[in-house]
Amino acid sequence: MQIIIYDDAQQVAESAAKWVKELIKKKTDPVLGLATGSTPISLYKQLVEQYKANDLSFKSVTTFNLDEYHQIDPENPQSYRSFMTENLFSHVDIDLNNTFLPTCAVGENPRVQGLAYEQKIKQSGGVDLQILGIGANGHIGFNEPTSSLSSRTRIKTLTQQTITDNSRLFKPEEKQPTMAMTMGIATIMDARYVLLMATGVNKANAVKAMITGGVSAMCPASALQMHENAIVLLDKAAASELSDQSYYQWADNENRKLIEDFGYFHNY
Repeated sequence: MQIIIYDDAQQVAESAAKWVKELIKKKTDPVLGLATGSTPISLYKQLVEQYKANDLSFKSVTTFNLDEYHQIDPENPQSYRSFMTENLFSHVDIDLNNTFLPTCAVGENPRVQGLAYEQKIKQSGGVDLQILGIGANGHIGFNEPTSSLSSRTRIKTLTQQTITDNSRLFKPEEKQPTMAMTMGIATIMDARYVLLMATGVNKANAVKAMITGGVSAMCPASALQMHENAIVLLDKAAASELSDQSYYQWADNENRKLIEDFGYFHNY
């Protein structure tokens, strides 16, 4: 893992945007893995601003989202399709035919839908850069604690903590989904690069478990310890439980020299 600690959440978003921008400019047909939730919104704002400044185009980009609520109408304001439309897709020149989410409508078999999503990713050439957040319980995507580290896209039952954390997004009279389709841990690990963003003190314990704890299904994000190109962008609050911060800062300074010479994706 490459751990990079910034002063605040805005700097985390700006750094993440640089990674995305370089990938889009580096490849003729880049494939992005996208995340939802509150953390990546600031990243998407950065990307939209760069597009409006004529500094970035999404015409050749293909995207695969991490997850989507089970049996939710794509037009539902709380669907992740709506989230992506509101925060990114409707503001840039991306071809919506090249944007995919792991959907499972009423009457569809989750197993079949999961396998089909895996096949779409494979046919695209695989994910070049997967954007991730992290839940307070260490989940990535909707891979809750106890998720198999060899899992693929499938249906998952959400924990009560995740349901509670997301309840603020639903009106009291709305039925909140308790299940979701999600890329599996192994699907995420197949990405050539993963870029995890974490901000706020409420993520500090999960970040510590991910980075310094053992690799365990009880902290699904800990699987990233085994990824060759895992980049973790933190603000000071999210990094507050970490020791060895001076080493992370020193290592980041050294890595910046490689980036200057060979670019962000020098291991590609």
